[in-house]
Amino acid sequence: MDGSLKIKIKILNAFSDNDKGGNPAGVVLNADNLTNDQKLKIASKVGLSETAFVSKSKLADFKLDFFTPTRQIAHCGHATIATFSYLSQLGLIKHKFSSKETIDGIREISIQGELAFMEQKPPVYTEVKESNEVILKSLNITNEDLLINASILKVNTGNSFIIIPVKDVATIKNIEPNFDLITNLSEKYDLIGFYVFCTQTVDPNRDVNTRMFAPSYGIEEEAGTGMAAGPLACYLFDILNLKKDRFLIQQGWFMNPPSQSLIIVDLSIENEKIIKLMAGGKGIQKKSIIVEI
Repeated sequence: MDGSLKIKIKILNAFSDNDKGGNPAGVVLNADNLTNDQKLKIASKVGLSETAFVSKSKLADFKLDFFTPTRQIAHCGHATIATFSYLSQLGLIKHKFSSKETIDGIREISIQGELAFMEQKPPVYTEVKESNEVILKSLNITNEDLLINASILKVNTGNSFIIIPVKDVATIKNIEPNFDLITNLSEKYDLIGFYVFCTQTVDPNRDVNTRMFAPSYGIEEEAGTGMAAGPLACYLFDILNLKKDRFLIQQGWFMNPPSQSLIIVDLSIENEKIIKLMAGGKGIQKKSIIVEI
C-alpha cells in the first residue's frame, strides 16, 4: 500500500453561451477530510484555473473552498456556478435559493431554471491613478486606446480587480499582456487580476466584451470570470451611468483557442445605489477525471 488517494473530479464548463464555450472548473464533492495541502495538490494536477471543493457546513447549505493551481482564493465565480449547477443536476438543491460558506463568509445562491447565480457584495471603488502609466504599459496600450471620459479603477465586490475601459473591439483583441508587470501590480494592489472591457461587442445582444488576466494566480487569461463581471457591472452602472439592472457580459472570444462565455449580472438597486448583486450563468457537464495524490 502506497497510501495514495484517488480523487474523482467532475469538470464542468461554467458560463456557457448558447451551450458552447464557457470556462472549465473542477468540482470535488465530499471534500470534508481533505487538507488544504491536498486540495492544492489536486488543483495543481487538475490544471484548470480553479477547482472547487465541497464540504458540509453548519452555517450554509454547502461549504466551498477554491484553489487555483498555485494558491487558495476566497471566491471564484465560475467554479461556484459549476458547483451549484452540478449540485442542482444531482437533485441536491431542492429550492430556488441556496447558500455557500467560504473563507470570507456566507453568500446567497439562487437557481433560475438552468442558471445558477451567486451573491457578491456592494462595490468599493479605489483610485489607481499613480499606476496608470504602468497599467497601460502592462497591456501594451496607450491613453489613446482608452474609452473617453472613463477612468481606470480598482473595484471590489468580494475580490479586487482593476477595471480598464478601452475604446473598441480591435483594441481589446490586440492586447499583448506583459504578465510580469501585471503580476507586480496585482501584488501591489492585492488583486485577482486585470479586467479589460469595451462597450463595442461581437454579439449585439451583449453589453460588453472583456478579457481577464490573473498571472499572479497562475491564470494568464480566463474564459469566464464571475467575480470580475460583478465589479464590471457595478462600474457600468455607477461610473459609465448605464442605468440597467441586468448586464450581459461576454468573455473568452479572443483567447487561443476562443471559448466564448456569457456572464449575467443582476443588480439590486435602492435609491440609485447598488445594495447587492448576483452574477451567474449556465454550467454544462463535460467529463470526469481521477487524480491521484
